[in-house]
Amino acid sequence: MSASLDDNLVDDLPADTGYSLWLMVGCSCAVLAAVSLSYKYTEPNRGEDWKIHAIYWVAAVCSIEFIPESITSYIFTQLTVSLVGAVYPIYRSTKAVCTPDENDDKEWLQFWIVGGVIFVLTAWVNDKMETDRAETVWLGGLLFVFFWLYYPLTCGSLLFYEHITEPYLGPRLKPMQRQMNNAVVYLYQTMANVVHLYLVWIIFMFLPVGLKRIVAIAVGTVYPFICSVTAAATEEIEDDTYWLTYWAVYGCLFLLMDICETWLGRIPGFYTLVILTTIYLMLPMFRGADKVFRKILVPLAGLQELLILRDSIQIKKQMLKDLEAERATVVRKSIAKFFDGDDDNADPAVLNAEFMQSWSTISNLKSAIKGKMPFGKSSKAKEEPPTETTNLV
Repeated sequence: MSASLDDNLVDDLPADTGYSLWLMVGCSCAVLAAVSLSYKYTEPNRGEDWKIHAIYWVAAVCSIEFIPESITSYIFTQLTVSLVGAVYPIYRSTKAVCTPDENDDKEWLQFWIVGGVIFVLTAWVNDKMETDRAETVWLGGLLFVFFWLYYPLTCGSLLFYEHITEPYLGPRLKPMQRQMNNAVVYLYQTMANVVHLYLVWIIFMFLPVGLKRIVAIAVGTVYPFICSVTAAATEEIEDDTYWLTYWAVYGCLFLLMDICETWLGRIPGFYTLVILTTIYLMLPMFRGADKVFRKILVPLAGLQELLILRDSIQIKKQMLKDLEAERATVVRKSIAKFFDGDDDNADPAVLNAEFMQSWSTISNLKSAIKGKMPFGKSSKAKEEPPTETTNLV
């Protein structure tokens, strides 16, 4: 998500110093390990101590300016910035979506709100770098900015949210989001027309490669940025989770695009494919990000159990919201009984028998409840056995 990985990493190393690619990779991994440990074991303070911010940025400037370039060439690299600024946030965002704690969803969404702006900036800033020194300073600055955003002692993204997003951006972007929602629906309907889609593709194909890249990144960041800002400014957590899921998946897509465009960027249709994939991930009508998140990211991170637990909590919340207290209790007890069995037996016939038994319990209890109500059905009312289309509640 940082500077482009267009150039081969080996070519970026000074030829006369004999730097080892493996040593550079080792340094990048060591920085990532240090970042991970500091995030895990440092107690957050919401970034309220401004002395820590001053010390942090003084240390950052001194590291960039005074550490010899022979050392910074190993540390301030495109690989390091990608690991710290994209790979680690993607992992933490994935874990945040899977954990039952919903506060971390908003925390990492705030990070991506700022990261989305940096996505766009790095699309053209890297092209302006004329010297190795300028590139080193730029990459070093990006590295410290990304870490500052989520380091527990600085919490830069939280400060950005409290002082900029919530008071200024949220109220101003919310009306814009409603307008863009209508525009997105209209654009989708227009692009559904094959002729219109073909004309748009023809125009896009004649754009310069650099402009195509900027368009591809803008499609993936501008609208999600506006929606993420308005989502973070509300108390509801569902929209936070939706856009956090998107950013985690889009971060992976961006990294893949960054790596692959070295070899595929000039092949016609590459950025078109990136844009179409981004649209598939972004639009609620497809929910592509959620599908990729559940089928790929969560298994890779080994967080299936956490996600199932999170889903069960969401089901319980929805059940308590949609059903009366007594009916919710009946369903909850039946679900608990259904799962309190032999985990090793996955035979469909056995599971179906357990389901029918649970349905019978629900029917009896529902009848008992209705018998107590003034206008309820008699407790002797007959309940039909469920079918594939039966509403269980």
